Amino acid sequence: MLKKVLTLSLLAGLIASQTANASVRQYGANLDNSEWRVSEYSPLQCTLEHDIPRYGNVRFVSEASRDMNLRLQLDMMRLPDTYDVARVKSVAPHWRPGVASQELGNMDLYRQFSSELDKPMAWTVLTELEKGMKPTFFYEDWHNSRDSVQVSLSAVNFHDRYDDFLHCISNLLPYSFEDISFTVLNYQEYTEQLTNPSKRRLMQISEYLRHDTDIQLVLVDAHTDSYGTYEENEELAERRAQSVKDFLLQHGVEEEQIAVNAHGEMRHSAGNQNELERAKNRRVVIQMKRPFNPSLLSSRAD
Repeated sequence: MLKKVLTLSLLAGLIASQTANASVRQYGANLDNSEWRVSEYSPLQCTLEHDIPRYGNVRFVSEASRDMNLRLQLDMMRLPDTYDVARVKSVAPHWRPGVASQELGNMDLYRQFSSELDKPMAWTVLTELEKGMKPTFFYEDWHNSRDSVQVSLSAVNFHDRYDDFLHCISNLLPYSFEDISFTVLNYQEYTEQLTNPSKRRLMQISEYLRHDTDIQLVLVDAHTDSYGTYEENEELAERRAQSVKDFLLQHGVEEEQIAVNAHGEMRHSAGNQNELERAKNRRVVIQMKRPFNPSLLSSRAD
């Protein structure tokens, strides 16, 4: 009996010793340094940002698109050294005693990459902040096995900037660069007059170009159907290309950014046996290019 008591006592002491040696490193803004800001406010992108002292920052980002989108980016000063998973919980601040914590989900941590949450989880975290809660990320330290890490987002000074962020989102363009970077404009027969859908499309392009200053090249390729002589079609293609170029110049694109080609009745995209096929060939193709940005690569190293 005495031996059993001693064994239990030794085990309890060992557990207590391990608990004493383990520690939690907590990162988060307090009442004095909690600051939210809308760092980007444009029809192309809205960004709501919050610094986390000694850790990094968190950003909620929504971009112009046909579909509503949102992502949370957790940027770390010290990037993960291995793959792991962080638990995400909604924790009550200390001034709301008695409010229970709730599990929200998980966030993958990738070696040498900052981490992201996609739209459903990002909106969930935002709504928890709106309720005054403290969304918190929990994971084990990848260098010190005795430590765990807690990273909290503060709801202090959140609501005014959140209202600004929502207002920005409501004014995002309903199309992205990818939606319009390759555009086919179609024309009325024998003329430089665009079809009504193509007029609307060209207006979308002009609206986008008002805000995106990163366009490197706009390539304009003009085509006709095969009705008329070769020379007439060549001239018609040149007029169509020039009218699109003039439009782009009027909307802020520099002349050296525009390259124009008139192909006439060459390079058909369809046959020319009926009106439906010929209508497809009466076109100007606009292709827009940006400088290569390696940060947009989605692949992650293990």
